[in-house]
Amino acid sequence: MDDVRQLFERHEYLAKASMAFCYAITVSVAMNFFWTPGHIYSSGYTGISQLIDTMSSRYLPFTIPTAIGLFLLNIPTFILAWKQIGHQFTVFTVIAVFLASFMIKTLQPVYLTKDPIICAIFGGVVNGFGTGLSLKNGISTGGLDILGIVIRRKTGRTIGNVNILFNVFIVIAAGLAYGWPYAFYSAIGLVVNAKVIDLTYTRQQLLQVMIVTERPKSVTDSVQNHLRRGITIIHGAEGAYNHAKKTVLFTVVSRYEMGEFEEAMNESDPDAFTTISPITKIIGRFWEPKVK
Repeated sequence: MDDVRQLFERHEYLAKASMAFCYAITVSVAMNFFWTPGHIYSSGYTGISQLIDTMSSRYLPFTIPTAIGLFLLNIPTFILAWKQIGHQFTVFTVIAVFLASFMIKTLQPVYLTKDPIICAIFGGVVNGFGTGLSLKNGISTGGLDILGIVIRRKTGRTIGNVNILFNVFIVIAAGLAYGWPYAFYSAIGLVVNAKVIDLTYTRQQLLQVMIVTERPKSVTDSVQNHLRRGITIIHGAEGAYNHAKKTVLFTVVSRYEMGEFEEAMNESDPDAFTTISPITKIIGRFWEPKVK
């Protein structure tokens, strides 16, 4: 049994390390193929690092490259993640940020296009996909991702929206550095980046599920066997068409869990009437798996 557990852990570690490398590739491609050629600022600490690079090259006798600034800025968030989120999470975050910094420095800019709109949109898509995929697999890209996770646990706001709020400063900086048209282009990239993160990182997207069924015991057991979710049961419902006695069940799942939920419903009561709607915020107890 111990050998199986160790094998599983090694596989998990290898998968996370591979995902950290994939993120490093995506952010370096976004930076060197799109953002740098288009004079577009990224989101979060990456954008702040770009700003430091720009300002230091203009006003200081030395330049602080984006790659180095990115890693240095993340050191305080590494400490926050270690204390507030999880040790394994922090270790792989350090790996992801280090690899990202290394790849940004190593991969030379390729000027596919200098069109700022194209650079803003495609840079946001590439980086947002890499960031969301990393979070989905239990690692962070540092910076605002860590702050977003901590803030979301306390307020319920999504990581994408938290990013947008923090990035107002970066938009203003883009305007001051390159002119106000580039501020608007950078804003487009930030919104695209945030939305792609939310589309990819589906663990944070919560859905309310209402089930009308004649087999409440079977449905409840099946859902709870597949998912660790509480269920509220309302007895005494009645169908208006044939006046059959029914039970209404309420629960909340993440979009990431929808596959397992649908499997549970197909096993227990495929004829149940089920509605699913998005949730913007939850107040009260709601279990979420902790990040290691």
